[in-house]
Amino acid sequence: MIVSMENEIINYQRIEQAILFLEKNFQHQPELDEVAEKVHLSPFHFQRIFTEWAGISPKRFLQFLTVDFLKKKLTESKNIVEAAEAAGLSSQSRVYDLFTTLEAVTPQEYKLRGSGIKIEYGFHETTFGQCLIGTTDRGICWLSFVSTDEDPRVHLEQMKEHWHNSLFHENEELTSEIVKNIFNDDAINKKLHLFVKGTNFQIKVWEALLKLPLGSVATYQRIAEKIQSPKAMQAVGSAVGSNHIAYLIPCHRVIRKDGILGEYRWDAIRKKSIIGWEMARIDRHPGL
Repeated sequence: MIVSMENEIINYQRIEQAILFLEKNFQHQPELDEVAEKVHLSPFHFQRIFTEWAGISPKRFLQFLTVDFLKKKLTESKNIVEAAEAAGLSSQSRVYDLFTTLEAVTPQEYKLRGSGIKIEYGFHETTFGQCLIGTTDRGICWLSFVSTDEDPRVHLEQMKEHWHNSLFHENEELTSEIVKNIFNDDAINKKLHLFVKGTNFQIKVWEALLKLPLGSVATYQRIAEKIQSPKAMQAVGSAVGSNHIAYLIPCHRVIRKDGILGEYRWDAIRKKSIIGWEMARIDRHPGL
């Protein structure tokens, strides 16, 4: 069932709380009533809300996030990525993903040519909580998620520091349409352009991330191998953590080789939410 973005926004915090509770108490397999009580809903309403948001039951969702399942997924994903590349496809050519093109500048290039770039920005609610998005005439240049206990202005300052020579203008009317194109299911396959600033190595890593199919995961080792730097896992980890366009450059799909999801720049529970949500889409449409 497709629900309005407004309902998804209202319910995301409850979903987040539920995922955290399920994760901490998975060993004793809590019943639906127990989880519903933790998010202050009746079992009926909790089941309905969770299923509307994720498309599957809470128990099935949690199965996607267990170590055994993710380790199996890591093995499968290697073949999926290779098959997609052999067919000339990337993650953005699959249903429920987005077509993207990436334009990049190095810090030196930006220093020489970046002065005066105009960035329109806005704060918006999404399927995964509040975000800050920034866009230029060359593409989306920033996307970060704001946690409930954070001051949104901190994210704005981070964006301004990253694009320090630019001109900034709040324009939520413009950015709201972009956010809808990113997070609404009916925006599938609408092309988005990304504009990033990073070292040559970081850009290589981010390009490799764009080739990870929806619903798949990869290890840091795998990403290092894909950019022909198999010994540079630490540098790959640093580049993954330096990504400044969340979700679209899917750094959330990189996990540890032992199946542990690990940390995430925009909150570890949000990473679990996104990965589970994406895997639920593939689970419901296995032919994708």
